[in-house]
Amino acid sequence: MATENDPEKIPQGIELTPFDETFRNDPHPRLKTLRQTCPVRRDPEFNQVLIASEALVRDIVRNHDLGVDPRKANPEDSVQQFRPMDEDIEPSMLFLDDPDHQRLRKLVAPAFAPRKAEAQRAMIREVAEELVAAIQPDANGEFDLIESLAGPLPAVAIAKILGIDPDRQSQFKEWSESSSAAFFTGGLDESLRAAGEAALENLRALFTEEVAKRKAHKGREPEDLIGEMVHAQEDGDRFTEAEILTMCNLLLIAGNVTTSDLIGNGLRTLLLHPDQVQDLRDAPEKLPGAIEEMLRFDPPVTVSGRITPTEISLDGVTVGARESVSVLLSAANRDPAIHDDPDQFRMDREDPQHLSFGGGAHFCLGAHLARVEAQEAVRAILGRFSHLEVIEQSADWKMVPGFRGMASLRLRVVAED
Repeated sequence: MATENDPEKIPQGIELTPFDETFRNDPHPRLKTLRQTCPVRRDPEFNQVLIASEALVRDIVRNHDLGVDPRKANPEDSVQQFRPMDEDIEPSMLFLDDPDHQRLRKLVAPAFAPRKAEAQRAMIREVAEELVAAIQPDANGEFDLIESLAGPLPAVAIAKILGIDPDRQSQFKEWSESSSAAFFTGGLDESLRAAGEAALENLRALFTEEVAKRKAHKGREPEDLIGEMVHAQEDGDRFTEAEILTMCNLLLIAGNVTTSDLIGNGLRTLLLHPDQVQDLRDAPEKLPGAIEEMLRFDPPVTVSGRITPTEISLDGVTVGARESVSVLLSAANRDPAIHDDPDQFRMDREDPQHLSFGGGAHFCLGAHLARVEAQEAVRAILGRFSHLEVIEQSADWKMVPGFRGMASLRLRVVAED
């Protein structure tokens, strides 16, 4: 096995990001090389330690002693890009450690309980079916999956869940996409950063207005998520207004774009396996398992991170205090130590376990909602079109580090013989 002092052919730095075209189009061969040859690897280009084996990734995401707050990392660490631009503003819950993280999570968690997500299924199904019904293939029988369904479904759903006025939902979607793109890549593209800051200001103004409306109806039963956050209470604790605004933005960034990518990646994978499409049509009860295999096979979130409070050793590699550890979720999900034939998409796996929602204290709060949205998207599009083909060369993979998704993907409706 290669060591961190043996650099032979081990991918690192840009080669492990979507800024490298080969990796962007198919990251899995390089991730496999890294996992097989050097499952713990210090990456000098980005000053971080990379973890590629499932066992170590699982241990790290479940380790409550490791942190996520970028303010606690070394000044030169790459995670500093996730510090709030305004030092007086707290990071979102995504980048807070306990007890602050636990306090906010306890307040908002009831709104994302599985039963609450299931209560939204009828609304999500209606939105998905409306979007699919509106698809008008062109003269060649083609349409863009991302533009037609994967992109708008999560944005419309979260707008409805938050309680945003339907007349403002299209603008809400545009602002949410701009702010999300800037959050993850603004440090690398100044034009994205400027557009994202403007969008973020517009969103803050919108959310401030919506919070004020809910406060004006104090004592009334909350009818939407903003109302629930305004009136949320746990052991006498409440959200501040600043925390509600930050939480609303987090829901857009962490839930909107990633769920779009789950739907896009998952449907692309499924349609590239027509025998399994037919199997799913014949046995629709297999849909939940199919979504889990989509999450394992080509997840929307590819990397998660932790920060070491003190020096530790990982598989013989010393990680200093306040250093970044990047766990490669996509690599872990295809570890042959856990999965038979891990590079094969098989929606009938008995236990398609994966780490695509992270783990431990930071397990994705919106996991069940994402599953419901993905299930209803697949159900709706298979319900309308009896035979679809992927135009593979049309896949336009986005350049967003740590994430995997497409800006566009064209499908072709194939007439039955």
